[in-house]
Amino acid sequence: MRPLEAEIVAWLSPGAERVIDTACAHVFLGPELTLKVKRHDDLGYADFSTPERRLWALDRELEFNRPAAPHIYRAVRRITREADGSLAIDGGGETVDHLLEMQRFDETAVLSACPERIDGELTEQLGRAIAGFHQTAPLRPAGGLTSIAWTVGSNARLLRETCKGLDQARVETMIALTEAELERQAPLLAHRSAAGFSRRCHGDLHLGNILLEDGHPVLFDCIEFSDILSDLDVQYDLAFLLMDLDFRGRRDAAVRALSAYLDEAARSFPPEVWSGVAALPLMLSTRAAVRAHVSAHSDDPETARAYIEAAITHLSPAAPLLAAVGGLSGSGKSTFSRAVAPSLGASPGAVILRTDEVRKRLLNVPPTQVIGAENYAPAAYARTYDEMFANAALLLAAGRAVVLDASFLEPDLRHRAEALARASGVPFHGAWLDAPAAVLEARVAGRSGDASDATVEVLRQQLARDLGPLDWARVDATAPTQAAGEAWLAGHR
Repeated sequence: MRPLEAEIVAWLSPGAERVIDTACAHVFLGPELTLKVKRHDDLGYADFSTPERRLWALDRELEFNRPAAPHIYRAVRRITREADGSLAIDGGGETVDHLLEMQRFDETAVLSACPERIDGELTEQLGRAIAGFHQTAPLRPAGGLTSIAWTVGSNARLLRETCKGLDQARVETMIALTEAELERQAPLLAHRSAAGFSRRCHGDLHLGNILLEDGHPVLFDCIEFSDILSDLDVQYDLAFLLMDLDFRGRRDAAVRALSAYLDEAARSFPPEVWSGVAALPLMLSTRAAVRAHVSAHSDDPETARAYIEAAITHLSPAAPLLAAVGGLSGSGKSTFSRAVAPSLGASPGAVILRTDEVRKRLLNVPPTQVIGAENYAPAAYARTYDEMFANAALLLAAGRAVVLDASFLEPDLRHRAEALARASGVPFHGAWLDAPAAVLEARVAGRSGDASDATVEVLRQQLARDLGPLDWARVDATAPTQAAGEAWLAGHR
C-alpha cells in the first residue's frame, strides 16, 4: 500500500463501523454513509495509479450507477490536505485524492446474502427492471461482439496459464466449444451491435450486486473501470444473472426473469430481441467461465470445476420444442406454465409468452394495468394472438423452447399452435387445464395484481361456449401445480 493510500485508510478507518477491502477499493461503512476510496495501484485490468485516474474512475462510477440507484450514489468528494497537515473532506486545502460518498444500505438485503427471498414476483420485477435499465442506456456500437470475443480470449488465457487444480482436458473442451460457438454467432452479434443492442451496461450483474429494498430490486456496483467490460450486448449483461440463478439451482427464477425481460424489452427494442436468444448459450457459458477462473484464483478449485462443467453444459443445449397451455380463466395456466418451463429446452428453460402480457405490451401499458373491454374485441384479440405466434416463431428459429400461455378457446387457435410447431420443425405438446366451475370462479374473484383482466362474468361467458374437440392432454387443475406439471412432463419425455 502506497504512503498516501495508507494514510487515507488510517484516517477513515476509526470512523467506520466496518472496513471492506476489495480488489479495487477500500470501503468504509458508517452508520448512515459509506465512503469508497480507490486503491493506488495499476491492477492490469484497471489503472488507479494516479490521482487523475482515480478521479476518472470515481466520476464514472457515480455516473454509471446513478440511473439504477440514484439514492445510493450521492457524490464524489475531494480529500484535501489542510494547513496543519491533516486530511479533510472538501476542506480548504490542496486536493490530494477523491472518494465516493454513498448512502449506506443493508448488506444483508443483497440477494446473494438472502437467496431464499428470491421468488417469482421478485424475478418478474427484476427482469423488467433490467430491461428498463437497458432501454435507456447509452448506445455503444463498438462493444457487443468485441467485448464478448475479448472475454472469451481472456477466459481461455487465464484458465490455461494461471489456474491450478483444474482438469485441463475439460478446460480445453470448454475452450474449443466456446470458440466454435463464438465463430458461429459472430454475424448475429455484429448485427445486434449495429441494431442498437450494444449499450453501456452494468457489466457485473450477478446476485451480489442486486439489492432488495422495500420489496423492489435495485442494481448497484456497475463496472466503471473498463469499457471492454461494460460496453456489452444487453443480453450478455442479463446472462450473468441468468447463469448465477441457474448455477444455484434456480432455473425457475431464471426463466421467469428471462421471460419478463424479453416481454419488457420488446416494447422498445427491434424484433432481434427474440432472435438474439440464439446467442444465449454462448453468453451463459462465457459468464460461467468468468466465474471459473475467479473461483480458481480464490483458491476454490471445486467451485471452479463446477463452473467449467456448467459452461460445457450451456454449450450443449437441449433441442427446442413448443408447448401450449390452455384453459378457462382461473384454471391456473400461468402457474402451470411457470412450473413446467424450467424443464423444457435449453437452460434456463422455455420462454413463456402470455397473451395477457402481450396484449398490454401492444398497448404499451404496464402488465398489471386494467384495460377496457374494447381491447378484447375480435380485431384486438386476433392481433394479440398474431403477435404471440410471431414472437414464438422467432424464438423457435433461434433454438429456444417456448410455452404459450393463453386461453385457446377456439379450435383454430389450437390448430395454429400445432401448425407453428410443424413449420418450425419442433415437437409440440399441448396441455388443457380442467377445474370445476366453482373453483374457477373462486380463483378469478380472488385474483389481484395480475396481467389478466378476466372477471367472473367473463368466465361465465367462457363456460357457456362450445370449445369444440379438445385433443390436448387434460390436466387436473385442482391438483398441486408442481405435481401436475411433473406428471404432464413425464408423459412427454
